[in-house]
Amino acid sequence: MASTFSSLQTINSSITNFPCVPIIRKPKLHISLTKTSISSLRVECCSSSAKTYNEDEEMDKIRRLQNGSDVRGVALQGEKGRSVDLTPPAIEAIAESFGEWVIKGLNNKEKVVMVSLGKDPRISGNTLSVAVFSGLTRAGCMVFDMGLATTPACFMSTILPPCQYDASIMMTASHLPYTRNGLKFFTKKGGLTSVEVEEICEEAARKYAKRFAKVSTTLPTRPTKVDFMSNYAKHLRDIIKERVNHPYHYDTPLKGFQIIVNAGNGSGGFFTWDVLDKLGADTFGSLHLNPDGMFPNHIPNPEDKIAMSLTRAAVLENNADLGIVFDTDVDRSGVVDREGNPINGDRLIALMSAIVLKEHPGTTIVTDARTSMALTKFITNKGGQHCLYRVGYRNVIDKGVNLNKDGVETHLMMETSGHGAFKENHFLDDGAYMVVKIIIEMVRMKLEGSEKGIGSLIKDFEEPLESAELRMVVLSEPRYAKAKAFEAIEAFRTYIEQGSLPGWELDTCGDCWVSDGCLVDTNDDPTAIDAYMYRAKVSSEGNEEHGWVHLRQSIHNPNIAVNMQSTVPGGCQYMAKVLRDRFLLPSGMNKILDVTQIDKYATSGNLS
Repeated sequence: MASTFSSLQTINSSITNFPCVPIIRKPKLHISLTKTSISSLRVECCSSSAKTYNEDEEMDKIRRLQNGSDVRGVALQGEKGRSVDLTPPAIEAIAESFGEWVIKGLNNKEKVVMVSLGKDPRISGNTLSVAVFSGLTRAGCMVFDMGLATTPACFMSTILPPCQYDASIMMTASHLPYTRNGLKFFTKKGGLTSVEVEEICEEAARKYAKRFAKVSTTLPTRPTKVDFMSNYAKHLRDIIKERVNHPYHYDTPLKGFQIIVNAGNGSGGFFTWDVLDKLGADTFGSLHLNPDGMFPNHIPNPEDKIAMSLTRAAVLENNADLGIVFDTDVDRSGVVDREGNPINGDRLIALMSAIVLKEHPGTTIVTDARTSMALTKFITNKGGQHCLYRVGYRNVIDKGVNLNKDGVETHLMMETSGHGAFKENHFLDDGAYMVVKIIIEMVRMKLEGSEKGIGSLIKDFEEPLESAELRMVVLSEPRYAKAKAFEAIEAFRTYIEQGSLPGWELDTCGDCWVSDGCLVDTNDDPTAIDAYMYRAKVSSEGNEEHGWVHLRQSIHNPNIAVNMQSTVPGGCQYMAKVLRDRFLLPSGMNKILDVTQIDKYATSGNLS
C-alpha cells in the first residue's frame, strides 16, 4: 500500500484543509480586457464578431449540451466526427445561470449563497473548473473547491456538517472517454430534474448568445479549497461501524476480510485508503487506485468486461472476500463475490433487493424497463413488489420518490447500469453507499456463522436465456438527431398499434398493482420525458412468448439503443429479423438510421 499512500499525498499536496465554512465576504467582480492564462484564474469568452452571427445557432450550442438532468459535451479534440463543444465560455454561462437559479430559489437577499465544486480526474477538469468558478462568482455566489471528489460527495456537501453548502456541482462525464466532460447539479433537495436543467440551460443559452465581445472574468480571490472527502469518508466509516456493531472490535469491523477495489483510475481510490483500510480490511491486490484522467487501463465502468475480468482475477488470485468496481465518479458500482462471480446488471439489482427485503419486507423495488422477467420472479419470490419504469437513472429514482409520496413504501430504486438509490440515503445514487450496504451484510453473515459469502444471496436468481443490446446511429447533423430519433421511435409505436408487427404488443401498466405510470405515464400528472422509449412484448403465431424488445432514444449520443431478451433459443435473432424486415425496411427508417448492427445480428446472431 506504500505506493497508494504516496499517490494520495500527491493528490492532496495542493489542498489546504480549510474549514468548510470560512468567514463570508460578498464576492466582487473585476472585468479585464487583457488576455491572461488559466493559472491566473481567467477565462476568455469566444468572439462572434469575425463570423456571421446567428443568435439561434449560438443558443443551440448550449441547448445541445443538456443530456437529461446533466450537461455533457466534448471538452478535448480527439473524437472522430465530434468537435469540441463544451468550451469554457459555455461552461461559464451555464454555471452563472445555475448560481442565479439557486439564489432565486432561496429567496433570501441577505444570505450569501455558497456553492461547492468537485471533479473527477479528467485532464480538462482544471481549465473548465476555472470557468465554473467564474460563472458562479458572476452570479454572486461564494465558491468552494473540493478538488478530486465523487458525485455523491458533492451532494453530501450540501447536508453534512460543518459544510452544508446551498448547492454543489460535480464535473464529470462518468464512464465516457477522456475527451468528454460535463456537469451534475445538486441542491439540498437532491439532484436537479431534466426540466430544471433545461430551464438553466435556456437562460445560459441567452447569456452565451448575447456575449459578442471577447472578455475575461477575473476572480478577486482564489476559491476556498476544502477537504470534504475526508468528512464524507468518515461518514461512510461511521455507518459501517454503527450498523455492524462488532462485538469484539467495534472500530475495526472489517478486520479479517480482504477486499479488492478497482477504481479504474477514477475518483474511487479514497474508498480503499480512507474507508476500508481504516476499518481494518486487507486491501492488498487493489487495482488502478491512482487518479489518471486518461484512464490508461480500462474504462471506469462496472459494466465494462475488462474491468470486471481484471477484478475477478484479482479476487481469485488473492483469495479475497469481495471485489469492488467503481465508475469514474463513484455514483455506480459493481462487485465480484469470493468465487469470482461478477455481480452487475440484473444480478446486482437482485443482490440489493435481497438485502433490502430482509430489512424492509414487502417493499417496492423500482427498476428500469430493461430488467428481466427472471428479476421480477426473484423479487416477488422474496416477498417484494417490482415496478418497471422508464430507462434513465433519474426517471427510476424520481418514480421511487413519487411512489413514496403516494404512500407506496419504496426503499430501493435501481437501473441496470449500476445506479442504485435508497430511501434511507436521501434517494441518492451513491456507488460507495451501495457497496457499504453489501459489506455490512457480508460481515453480519460472518458474525452469524455463515461461510457462504455474499453471492449465496442470489443463488436462486435465474439469468435470462438470451439478451442483446444493439445500436442504431441517427444519420443526421447533431442538432437534428434528437428529433429524428423521436420520429423513428414514434413510428415503431405506430407500427405496433396498427398491427403491422403480428404478435408484438406494447407493454402498458395493465393490471399493475402500483398505479398507472410504470412503463408509460397515463396518469393525470405525467412525469416529464427526457428520452422517448417503448417496450414491446413479442409472441409467436402460436401465442408463445418469445420475450421483449425495447427501443430507447439515447440522451448522451445520437443513437437509438435496442435491448432484447428472450426465453427461447434463437429468440433474440428472430426478433431482430422481424424488427428489420417488418419495420425498419418497409417504414423507410433505414434511411435515417444506420441499421448495420441490426442487420448483422439478424443475419448471423452474432454480437461481435
